[in-house]
Amino acid sequence: MADPKLAEMLRAGHFVVAPGIQDMITAVIAREVGFDAVYGSGYWLTASAYGLPDAGIASVTQMTDRMATLVQSSNAPVIADADTGYGGLLNVHHTVRGYEAAGVTAIQIEDQDFPKKCGHTPFKQIVPIEDMVEKIKVAVDAKQSADFLVIARTDAMQSEGLDGVRRRMDAYAEAGADVLFPEALTTEDQMRSFCAGVDKSVLANMASGGLTPILPPKQLEEIGFALAIFPALTSLVAAAAVEDCLRTLKGGDGSGGERRLFDFKQFCSLIGFEDVWAFERKWARPE
Repeated sequence: MADPKLAEMLRAGHFVVAPGIQDMITAVIAREVGFDAVYGSGYWLTASAYGLPDAGIASVTQMTDRMATLVQSSNAPVIADADTGYGGLLNVHHTVRGYEAAGVTAIQIEDQDFPKKCGHTPFKQIVPIEDMVEKIKVAVDAKQSADFLVIARTDAMQSEGLDGVRRRMDAYAEAGADVLFPEALTTEDQMRSFCAGVDKSVLANMASGGLTPILPPKQLEEIGFALAIFPALTSLVAAAAVEDCLRTLKGGDGSGGERRLFDFKQFCSLIGFEDVWAFERKWARPE
């Protein structure tokens, strides 16, 4: 079931920072560090599981399974990327029901044509505003808990400009979206302009290497955002660290060089080995 904590924090005006999670190692580390929410990124969960681009290739079944695993690995509410809802209105209904049953707390649906593209890459196509309004209405109707939040994302900035973004976000809010997600704004002025006068919670996408300037959480809160996702940060840091250590290993040094290694015993504890060992002590047969 959806975790009521996310809706409660948004109602209370508590700014929420959600790191992107690409695999379950990152999930258990984020759990240890402690976050108010985590973000299940379609881009990075697809890349880590299948080595594929975020281009609508992974199926709803595959992504629901990944989100369910993330929920099980995390103790924080999961905000889940659901692309376009994976098709038409019936697909949206099925996706919402599946994600909610998996334990997801908030579902993000965007107004791109299916199959979608990453919001910070070229060749995006968006659907007519009326089509997305119907998707939002179906998503809101499909959810079974008031704690399950519908996040409406628009990718209209590059084709319709800020006025188009506002027009679409207003329509999606009227259709029942709980959170508004204006994707790929390119300046701080655009971010401030959009947030001014909006009476819904607004999500900022801090996509490292993307089109939107990366700002610290305190500044995003001051601008008027209610929550921020950092979908690429952990993935890009991890990829760089892996490349560096593998090049060091290729050069003949298997120690990891001067890089900090996560403590193996601590990681065993994070992943749950202490429970396994306690079980063995209780139930293992004597030699």
